[in-house]
Amino acid sequence: MHLRRLAVADFRSWEKAELDLAPGITVLVGANGVGKTNLVEAAGYLATLSSHRVATDAPLIRRGAEHAVVRGIVVHHGRELALELEITAGRANRARLNRAPAKPRDVAGILRTVLFAPEDLALVRGDPGERRRFLDDLLVARVPRFATVRADYERVLRQRSALLKTAKAGRSDLSTLDVWDGHLAAQGAVLLAARMDLVDEVAPRAVAAFAEVAPSSEPIGVAYRCGVADDPPRTVAELEQALLEAMAQRRRQEIERGVCLVGPHRDELELTLGDGPAKGYASHGESWALALALRLASYRLLQDDDVEPVLVLDDVFAELDSRRRQALAEVAAAAEQVLITAAVDEDVPDGLNGVRFAVTRGSVEPVSAPGRPD
Repeated sequence: MHLRRLAVADFRSWEKAELDLAPGITVLVGANGVGKTNLVEAAGYLATLSSHRVATDAPLIRRGAEHAVVRGIVVHHGRELALELEITAGRANRARLNRAPAKPRDVAGILRTVLFAPEDLALVRGDPGERRRFLDDLLVARVPRFATVRADYERVLRQRSALLKTAKAGRSDLSTLDVWDGHLAAQGAVLLAARMDLVDEVAPRAVAAFAEVAPSSEPIGVAYRCGVADDPPRTVAELEQALLEAMAQRRRQEIERGVCLVGPHRDELELTLGDGPAKGYASHGESWALALALRLASYRLLQDDDVEPVLVLDDVFAELDSRRRQALAEVAAAAEQVLITAAVDEDVPDGLNGVRFAVTRGSVEPVSAPGRPD
């Protein structure tokens, strides 16, 4: 799989930009703040319908514009697919597939990417929501229908939360709460089961990857911590019943606080280093190594699914020590397609020359790679 063309209009800082791409390594070089990350963010949005930098779509639209557009041509097993997403704040996005109107969920997962960026340090040091989003993004990358499951769960959660808030304020009765309990349990059980199965597959790959990039550190652990039970059931039907029982037990607390206290939105991907939690115990270098291990595990899992994802490395080589740079460079050198951003050529390891684009504010132009003739 590779991305043959990427185009944006009114996306982030870009009024317009177009890149013709090819398999192999592509490097976008430019000073900080000129929009390199915005371009690879657009590629990631085509893949997952979400950004790795912000939780909502509004910041993706260029200031003063009504909407943003991201287009791409994806080549998979010799077949070309043209994707288009129109992003409008406060409204449902619109999509096209091969120029025909489509639902956004029909576009999700056609392009598959694994992105490693400075923001990934939050996978270790940030709040649990960062780690939940990591899992859900990977679910969508593996099985695109989970974009719908995820969206449906978030919709039900908003509705149920709004009901609890009005009940707390004494402005509504709770006659429909049982109905929303059922919806939350049904959607949440599907998401929970998928997350736990995913962690079973990600964990050993992450442990192995961490041992590669940080061999002198203590071993890591990766486990899913479910708020429903310490040893939760694994089938969807059993999880649905467990969620209903947990909501019944905590109903009074939920009404008093006006929030949903039960469901996968309260769970945690637990990361440990040795005998303690990675958050707070891991050094800066170990935190980077653990974040890198999670991304490498994602990449290898997709490969094992017989999908070669596009590897996106957003300004990360400058943050890594020599061993971790080399480990990541070896993975990149063997990938079908890699998109790299860097502030200067020297940030890119030897052997990853590829095709260069010079990025300045409002302009992206192909240039010859260092040491290569035009």
